[in-house]
Amino acid sequence: MVYSDTQTPARRPFQRELNRVERDILRMGALVETSCRLSHQALCDRNLSAAKAIPSLDKKIDRYYRQIEADCVLLMTLQAPVARDSRQLGAFMQLVRDLERIGDYAKDLAEISIKLFPYPEHNCMSRIAMMSQQAQAMLAMSLEALINLDAEVGLQMKEKDTAVDTAYDTLYQTLARQRDYQGVLEPILLLVLAIRHLERMADHATNIGRRVAYIVTGHRH
Repeated sequence: MVYSDTQTPARRPFQRELNRVERDILRMGALVETSCRLSHQALCDRNLSAAKAIPSLDKKIDRYYRQIEADCVLLMTLQAPVARDSRQLGAFMQLVRDLERIGDYAKDLAEISIKLFPYPEHNCMSRIAMMSQQAQAMLAMSLEALINLDAEVGLQMKEKDTAVDTAYDTLYQTLARQRDYQGVLEPILLLVLAIRHLERMADHATNIGRRVAYIVTGHRH
């Protein structure tokens, strides 16, 4: 995830620190991917063990977020980076916030899954599972774009996001307009909240792709 410019001796300490920040971002991204996978297992497979494993992961994600943000600020204030480096550091600060929010949504989905556990599985769960898989794929795609600094892949995220938005709209209408529903409304409300979280996870993955494109091209998309 580094530019291939020949490094002058004066830039080497800065580049070492920048490389360390990049490695921490990728470690954080891997934790977020794991958290999303566990949230899928909790929500779609009714796996309570997966749900209970997420809070400890979320604490690690939050620690990475705070550390990376602090490191970026330090590099920007003490190392006097050139314009391109400042752009990269600024984008890093924004995209780790996106990663942190995706992790938060995964934790929220775990909590929803625990509340849903006593209720029978809803007949739209297979469609929610597909939406969850789409969001996970988008996160993986955004991290791939980051690793390779691939602006084209980053910008392809918007098309994927449109598919998730469509799935959200369809599922929302299905859940909100049920007729002759028997029983308490809590599971319906929880599922509406769950698909909203999945839609927001996809939005944040799209943001990461856009920020990668900005790092590479210098243009906001």
